[in-house]
Amino acid sequence: MRIMNQSIRRSNRRAAFTLMEVLVVVAILVVLAGVGGVIFLRVQEDQYRKLAGTQLKALTAAAMSYASSHGDELPETLAELVAPSDGGRPYLEQKALLDPWNRPYQYNREGQNNAAKGQPDIWSTGPNPNDPSGMIGNW
Repeated sequence: MRIMNQSIRRSNRRAAFTLMEVLVVVAILVVLAGVGGVIFLRVQEDQYRKLAGTQLKALTAAAMSYASSHGDELPETLAELVAPSDGGRPYLEQKALLDPWNRPYQYNREGQNNAAKGQPDIWSTGPNPNDPSGMIGNW
């Protein structure tokens, strides 16, 4: 009888997890979530940079198309690509003037970096506008 009671008590004790087991599992989940979050942010940042590069090519092509329609004169600003001053058709939609970080693209008509190509300089300040090393340009 005594042996039977001990085996019943033992089986009842293992019916739940101990606090230590729960804490270990929670700690493992927190570490996995942290690692996953860091990886996600890096992948997202890489995708934003690639998207910015693609958008810069489209902006440059639109500026060059504008120039070919206006006697090789580049637009004064990127806004002219959305609403040309001569009332012509737009070359881009308004949302194309924002980079993936929702900041406006920068524009220099004279093209210091692209002067040899006859193209304007168009760039994004990247994820941190105060860090010039994160800048993404069309040059």
